[in-house]
Amino acid sequence: MTMIAAGDGTAAGAAAARREAPEGHSRSAARPAVVEAKGLSLVFQTADAPVRALDNIDLIIERGEFVSLIGPSGCGKTTLMRVIADLEQPTEGSIRINGSTPEQARLARSYGYVFQAPALYPWRNVERNVQLPLEVMGMSKEERTARSDRALETVGLSGFKKKFPWQLSGGMQQRVSIARAMSFEPDLLLMDEPFGALDEITRDNLNVHLLDLWNRTNLTVVFVTHSIPEAVFLSSRIVVMSPRPGRIVEVIDSDLPRGRDLDIRETPAFLEVAHRVRVALREGHSYD
Repeated sequence: MTMIAAGDGTAAGAAAARREAPEGHSRSAARPAVVEAKGLSLVFQTADAPVRALDNIDLIIERGEFVSLIGPSGCGKTTLMRVIADLEQPTEGSIRINGSTPEQARLARSYGYVFQAPALYPWRNVERNVQLPLEVMGMSKEERTARSDRALETVGLSGFKKKFPWQLSGGMQQRVSIARAMSFEPDLLLMDEPFGALDEITRDNLNVHLLDLWNRTNLTVVFVTHSIPEAVFLSSRIVVMSPRPGRIVEVIDSDLPRGRDLDIRETPAFLEVAHRVRVALREGHSYD
């Protein structure tokens, strides 16, 4: 499996859902929960001994939030993302996606998933890569074209739809992957370290693109990263996780303005949030 992407089946439905969310990113009791995990644990059975990957996770992600999951390698960030996407099954606790089970959300195509690598088919041009899941769904050619055009415009690649992956930079390939996930017009986007393999300049550029995308569409984004600056720059909230078994050490709210640019990384407000994340990560190593 290379990509899961989803939506409610209509552009109008997704757009209406996004319009309900306020422009700011502060949490409010009036905003519906997109992801709600309660007492969530997951134990993998291995040949040697059971491995507890997640332990007693309680987390609510509301509509329109940008939430980053950060922690050391092996702490369960990607496992938690995969549980949300119905790619792993919890052994304890519960999780709901837009009020449904993860399986129901997957079947209803309620989210888009962007993996660490673009996983584009080299024999398909950009437009046809974006349209592939729509073809699988049986959409008409006209609808596939309209949706792929909208998605490519959203990520700033309208002029590249006839290019092939090998003709694009790594950063552009990842933007095609994001467009493919958005072709379903979801209101939830799951991103598993999508920029981790890119150079710093390209990564900064894509961070700016992603933040602009979030501002324009009011997507709910769940983002896995190892980078403190990336998490702070992008997020409205940062979920700090402990080493295995993965637990939530702290959830840190960010008051940084939503329309920020890279220069904000030099400000005292940014450095203060980054310091709080760094302290929480250190505390996570002694989490008991």
